[in-house]
Formats: sequence, C-alpha cells, structure tokens
Amino acid sequence: MKRALTRTASVVFVTWMASVLLPFSTCGQSPADHGASTASVSTAKAASPSQRNSIYRPLALTPRAIEHYQTVWGVDSFVVRTVESGQMIRFSYRVVDAAKAAAVNDKKATPFLIDDGAHVKLVVPMMEKVGQLRQSSTPEAGKSYWMVFSNKGGFVKHGDRVNVEIGKFRVEGLVVQ
Repeated sequence: MKRALTRTASVVFVTWMASVLLPFSTCGQSPADHGASTASVSTAKAASPSQRNSIYRPLALTPRAIEHYQTVWGVDSFVVRTVESGQMIRFSYRVVDAAKAAAVNDKKATPFLIDDGAHVKLVVPMMEKVGQLRQSSTPEAGKSYWMVFSNKGGFVKHGDRVNVEIGKFRVEGLVVQ
C-alpha cells in the first residue's frame, strides 16, 4: 500500500512538473516557430544549412555605436544578408556624411567579411567584365551602398555573427540575415 502511494505521488509530481516546465521550453522561439518545435526537429535534415536557427539574438547596434559610426565614418544602417542561395553575402550601409564615408567607399581599400566561428575571411570577387562586386563611386549623403562577398562553399550561414573590415573601417558583431 505504501509503495503504491509513493508510485502514484511520483507520477503526479512528474506530470505536474512537465505541465509547469513545458510552456517555458518554447519561450525562446519566435512566433513563427512557436508550436512547430517538434516539426522542426523531425525535418532538420530536410532544411537547408543556410536556414538553420541562430543561437544568437539579432541585437541591434547600441545607440552609442550608431553614433560612433555616424560621427567617425559617416555611415550607419548596416545589413548583412545571404543572397544567391547562400553563395554570396551582401553587406549594405547608408551614408550620412559623404566626406567621412569616402574612406569606406575607397576602391583601393580591400574589404573583408570575417566569420570567426566558421574561421573564414571572405573577399569581394572580381568579375572579368564587371570588376569588383561593390559600389565604389563618390558617396552621397542619404544613399545606400552595398558590396557582395563570395561565400563559395557556404561557410557563412544565416544567423552567424560576422565582422566587416574595409581598410581601417571595422564593424563587429553583425548578424547574417
């Protein structure tokens, strides 16, 4: 009789704990993922590697960092995105001060996209008839500019944190979208 009561109490306790903890297991998911956690586990092999979920939260730059890039380099609004099925990574930014942004648009400065987690340093490819896949014209305030990095082999994935380096200009911790 005593053994039956402890077994029943154990089952009730485990059931209660599961009902309390189960709702918290989905708190870190986005609304699109909410309720689909079991489906994503079963289809993980079917999803492409560039579609994996990030372990990082996509945090925006702090207001102080934004102010730094605007006052020192004359640029803001950084976006890093995978394009062409993950074979290329596009980095774009907006110019707020054309004179200061000239260093970022300098054609002589070699741009790099660095992913410390994947241990890669991507470069802007040079095409025969087109040249480098980047905008290097004289910057104008209020306009957005871009450059594309070759990601052949798909080393940099959606959700990775990367750094962009163009000469002395460096922006760190951008999340690939």
